[in-house]
Amino acid sequence: MKTHKPDPIPHNVTEIILESISDGVFTVDHAWRIMSFNRAAEEITGIRREEAIGRHCWEVFRANMCEDNCALKRTMQDGTALTNTSTYIVNSQKKRIPISVSTAPLISSSGEILGGVETFRDHSVVEALRKRLYGRFQIGDIVSRNDAMHEILAILPMVAESGSTVLLEGETGTGKELLARAIHNASSRKEMPFVAINCSALPDSLLESELFGYKAGAFTNATRDKPGYFDISKGGTILLDEIGETSPAFQVKLLRVLEEQAVAPLGSVRKIKTDVRVIAATNKNLSDLVADGKFRQDLFYRINVVRMVLPPLRNRKEDIPLLVEHFIEKMNMLRGKAITGVDADVLQVLMCHDYPGNIRELENIIEHAFVLCASGPIQVSHLPGNFSGGLPPSHERTPLSHTLNTTEAIAIVNALKRHDYNRMAAAKALGMHKSTLFRKIKKLGIPLPEIDGRSRSERKKTPT
Repeated sequence: MKTHKPDPIPHNVTEIILESISDGVFTVDHAWRIMSFNRAAEEITGIRREEAIGRHCWEVFRANMCEDNCALKRTMQDGTALTNTSTYIVNSQKKRIPISVSTAPLISSSGEILGGVETFRDHSVVEALRKRLYGRFQIGDIVSRNDAMHEILAILPMVAESGSTVLLEGETGTGKELLARAIHNASSRKEMPFVAINCSALPDSLLESELFGYKAGAFTNATRDKPGYFDISKGGTILLDEIGETSPAFQVKLLRVLEEQAVAPLGSVRKIKTDVRVIAATNKNLSDLVADGKFRQDLFYRINVVRMVLPPLRNRKEDIPLLVEHFIEKMNMLRGKAITGVDADVLQVLMCHDYPGNIRELENIIEHAFVLCASGPIQVSHLPGNFSGGLPPSHERTPLSHTLNTTEAIAIVNALKRHDYNRMAAAKALGMHKSTLFRKIKKLGIPLPEIDGRSRSERKKTPT
């Protein structure tokens, strides 16, 4: 009987193993040039092996620790291995990828140090889960952990699918256009045009010609037909921003368009059928304008099918750290930089500001800092002039931990009140486990009634 002999072990077994594991692995020589680069390293970085080999490692990874805290450099200097150091890299799409890094010296069979070897693991999924657990909710460019915003974002998919007219109210800079785009992108119209028109920036005649179009000869210099946005955006979405600034005459014409689903270009007696979803936005309270006779009641009821009110940033300060992180990620991609975040003092300054310009103002502050900050975290000196004077004297200063705890306490109290102090329901709304909520309530010293909402509801069910 013949016995089957096992196949001989291939001479390149190490290479086969490195190609099969999910961790990225690369090696460098003493000049910090990459000598090898496995398949997982290609997938995580988005850079092909042929492009990486021969280049300096910092040119490929653009990690925040490459500047002055390189783990591989420390390993090659003192010969000790390092494990699970947290950092991030910027991949080929300029997206920041959180990773954990382990390093070791690369030693030959004769004991000679040839260079260094680094393994790294992509923690994007873990980071996304962490943000989810801590109450982060994101749709498109809208990111929040605020309860009022969560309620808006939770119903956004249903609103988008409905196709109904939507009214967005909120102060200037609260993100009404972002929300309108998110509604469009979540709807069946997402492949069709999205057009935003600022109604307050145009006089009536020009606003009508832009939206409804005109025929040749309708007015002086109208030498040819021009279709309006209601015509060229068929199947898409039109955002009528600052609709509260429009005149009564324009409001009558817009009402007719919405009711008849047809527009009559200026100078034409024939109407053109439309298929456009209308989203209206305003920084005013339209109900008050209707009561004052400054906005048509019939138009108000026509556009007020679904109403969403965006809270100002001063009422959702728990979102400031998330928004800062979001803007830094966005600008790192646009500018090709690797800014690592903000200094603790910067965050305290930002948390203490009232933001009359809301989210737009915060984004402008971070963009200003990007101009002055070359690398590393943003410092107070990188902020605009009214911020760059630094923090107030220490006796006037609120500790950063206290500031953050205050915003977290506000979010927890609001959730508890909304759910009649039912702690289970509040924990679910905040995206955290009930034991985590109990621990935070105790840590932050939040007072609670003796009987929570669940106990009261159960008591109501008990027959007397």
